[in-house]
Amino acid sequence: MIKTLPLKNISFKLKSLLTAIAMTSAFPNVAEIIPAEQVIKDITYLAADDLEGRASFSPEIDRAANYIAKRFTDIGLQPLSSAKADNQSSSFLQKFTVSQIQPQVLSVTINNANISQGNLAIASTMESVNWQQAGAEVHVINKNDDMRDTLSALNQKGGQHLVIINNAHAKSFHAYQNYFNRGITKLSLEHRGAIVMVLSDVSEINTYNVKASATITEQALTNVVGILPAANTEHGKEIILYSAHYDHLGVTEDGKQIYNGADDDASGTTAIINLAQYYAKQGNNKRSLMFSAFTAEEIGGFGSKYFSQQLNPDNVVAMINIEMIGKPSKFGAGTVWMTGMERSNLGALLNEKLSAQNTEIYQDPYPEQGLFYRSDNATLARLGVPAHSFSSTQLDKDQHYHQTSDDINSLDLSSMHKVIESLAVATQSLVDSTVTPTRIDKAKVRAQGKIY
Repeated sequence: MIKTLPLKNISFKLKSLLTAIAMTSAFPNVAEIIPAEQVIKDITYLAADDLEGRASFSPEIDRAANYIAKRFTDIGLQPLSSAKADNQSSSFLQKFTVSQIQPQVLSVTINNANISQGNLAIASTMESVNWQQAGAEVHVINKNDDMRDTLSALNQKGGQHLVIINNAHAKSFHAYQNYFNRGITKLSLEHRGAIVMVLSDVSEINTYNVKASATITEQALTNVVGILPAANTEHGKEIILYSAHYDHLGVTEDGKQIYNGADDDASGTTAIINLAQYYAKQGNNKRSLMFSAFTAEEIGGFGSKYFSQQLNPDNVVAMINIEMIGKPSKFGAGTVWMTGMERSNLGALLNEKLSAQNTEIYQDPYPEQGLFYRSDNATLARLGVPAHSFSSTQLDKDQHYHQTSDDINSLDLSSMHKVIESLAVATQSLVDSTVTPTRIDKAKVRAQGKIY
């Protein structure tokens, strides 16, 4: 790997921040329980070159999982009862498998004419497809049609579809083609369906023949989940969930550079670890607190999808999903915004707690980017949980998102520490069981796709 900064230089830089963070803390009492030194230690480890970008299925992400589990142990959390390591003992490591479907062969004839490979793409959860004049619904996307909306609707519907796409959509088609050629990962193969895309100006389909095959392999993944049980039983079944994803993109194709993912999302993972430590030291939470580091967010949110099937979502009072808090937001250093604020009153309740501090949690300033659906909160929101993501990154200006430059040197650790403090203060009333947010209307949350 070619990118490294000498460790001693990193240590010197980070240590120099400790005094500055302590002096500028907006919540001095909280800062004593969430020490900046520990925050820095955690994110330095998670974003280090040694973990090679924490890619899903890699040995390095397993090392990250073990680090988080060790921190949960030291903090005094309890493992999730349903998480069993090799069916022997309770563990913080919540292990599961996903299916990877890799296309191998795809041939299509339309009106007895062969279609070139460069104009074909397939998304499928099936090992084989064989359509001869039947077996598929046929759709035509014309020049002025919305290609993305049509494909999204078919994906949510499921089933088997042959889609003819006008050449006017060539650029978008090739983007989908590149995506599908990498294969599809699914948590479950209970729905068997396929979408075959053909780039062609043909508008009338008299005959068609489609043959395709794929290989399906199983791959192991791991969430890290810990619980701080309630101090009493009155609200003990009620859960406040703090979450972040700890996976990232790994290394570049040539293996020479690392996607460290310091902001995305070592910062969020660091936050949930230290929030766990904060509440464990207090030891008086009236509701049970759950801290989950999700895997595989970057490749489809499979960690949160599996996790959501292991508990009763009706017991989850709120989900605080922390995503990219390593840099000051457009509202100032130490501030944070949340996605989907209009979908529940969670934001209003948090701001009631923050009002005495003359600060607030802001509404998502980038509604055009659809961020509510771009992180793990969406999975729980689909089940009615007041599930929102909290972030500070200026997505309209940030130059490091999904780049190899997203390393610890790009972060403002003082601002990040303030965000963690702010979330600790803001969520205290949830922890104390003095407030309960309204549920999200499941009917108004866009469904997940069945095929890709």
